Amino acid sequence: MLSSLFFWYDRAKNGDDMLRLKVKEAAQARGYNMSSLSRATDISFSTIKRIWTKPYQGANVVTLNKIAKVLDVSVSDLIEDVEEK
Repeated sequence: MLSSLFFWYDRAKNGDDMLRLKVKEAAQARGYNMSSLSRATDISFSTIKRIWTKPYQGANVVTLNKIAKVLDVSVSDLIEDVEEK
């Protein structure tokens, strides 16, 4: 079930690049702040705040799909590979 899938971005343990959510940047570019994105997506403010302020943590696939739909982007546009420093 999709709702039980999570992206956990702690790939560094395997020596891989880390993944980072770009929700904050995508939302701000479209005029959303945390509150307005929460209302538009019907996702709790606390979840939006966590994704917004901790972009290296995991996010539920269903949540990312809701955000992508409201922002009119693909889920892949909300994720980037970053090299571990």
